[in-house]
Amino acid sequence: MMEVSTAKCTLQPGEKPVRGRFAPSPSGRMHLGNVFCALIAWLSVRSAHGEMVLRVEDLDPDRCRPEYARQLEEDLLWLGLDWDEGGSRGGVCEPYYQSRCSEIYRSYYEILKQKNLLYPCFCSRAELHAAQAPHASDGQTVYSGRCRSLSREEAAHLAGVRAPAVRILVPDEVISFTDGHCGVCSQNLAKNCGDFIVRRSDGVFSYQLAVVVDDLRMGINQVARGRDLLSSTPRQLYLYRLFQGEAPSFYHIPLLLAPDGRRLSKREHDLDMGALRARFCPEELLGRLAFLAGLTDTKEPVRASELIPLFSWDKVPKQDIFVPVSLF
Repeated sequence: MMEVSTAKCTLQPGEKPVRGRFAPSPSGRMHLGNVFCALIAWLSVRSAHGEMVLRVEDLDPDRCRPEYARQLEEDLLWLGLDWDEGGSRGGVCEPYYQSRCSEIYRSYYEILKQKNLLYPCFCSRAELHAAQAPHASDGQTVYSGRCRSLSREEAAHLAGVRAPAVRILVPDEVISFTDGHCGVCSQNLAKNCGDFIVRRSDGVFSYQLAVVVDDLRMGINQVARGRDLLSSTPRQLYLYRLFQGEAPSFYHIPLLLAPDGRRLSKREHDLDMGALRARFCPEELLGRLAFLAGLTDTKEPVRASELIPLFSWDKVPKQDIFVPVSLF
C-alpha cells in the first residue's frame, strides 16, 4: 500500500534548471486524459522556464505503431504544446524512441546482473493471480517470490519448457519520497510490491527499467505524470539507487474519470483527439482543460502560452477529476 500525507515541495533558488518530459506510448490516438497530462507537464516546465523533452515510449512492439507516434506529435503541435528536443526532432540525447534503446537498457541490466540481484521467473499470468489476490489499494498483485528459490537444475528444466521473465530482488524496507503534488509517500517494496520484472519473457525490457535509464541519460530532473504511476515510483527510486544516479522530482497528476467513474482509455476511444478536434478548436479544448485543472474559473477559450503565468501546482486538484458530460 502507498501511504500518502500532505506536504509541499517546490524548487529552491540555486537548484538546477528544470528539465522535464512528456513520455507517451504510441499505442493509439491520445485521449482527453493523455492531453490533460501533457498540458500539466508542459505548463510545469514552461512556467519554470525549463526545457521540455518528448520521449516516445514504444517499448511494446505488439501495440505501438510509428503512425501513432507521428499523429501524437501533430496533435501536440495543434494544441500549441511544443518541445525542445525529442521525438522526430531529435537532439543530443538520441535515441528518443525506446524501441531503439535495447542495447542501452542491456548495459544497465548487466549492472543489476553483476550485483546478483536478478533471477528467472517462469510464472504465467494466471499462476501469478492465482497465487495471491491483488493488493486492495491499487489492484496490483504482490509477487510471492515463488521462483526466487529455484535451483539451477530446476530453472534449466523449466527454461526448456517456457522462456522466463527476469525479476529483481527487492529489499524489505520502506522507501519514502516527497511528491511535489501528493506529498510524502511511502511503500515497503517487499510487502507491497514484491520482486518486480525488469525483462519480459519475450526479451523486452520492462517499463520500470527503461524509464529510469532514459531519465538518467536524458538529464530529466522533473517528472510530471499521471497518478496511476505513483505506486511505481518506489521501484524506480530503488533502481536509481542501484545505478548510483540522482532521481528527479516527481509530481503526480490527478486522473480524469468518466461520469461513471471509469478511467479514460485509448482502448475504448473515450474522447480521443480525432473526436475532440472535430468538435473544438485548440483554444476551446485548452479552455476546458484549464478549467478542470483549476487554473481558470471558466471554460473560456485560451491559448497554451496564456496559461503559463496562471500555472501553479497549488491550483491543481489532488483527487481524481470527474469530467462532466456538459463540458465535452
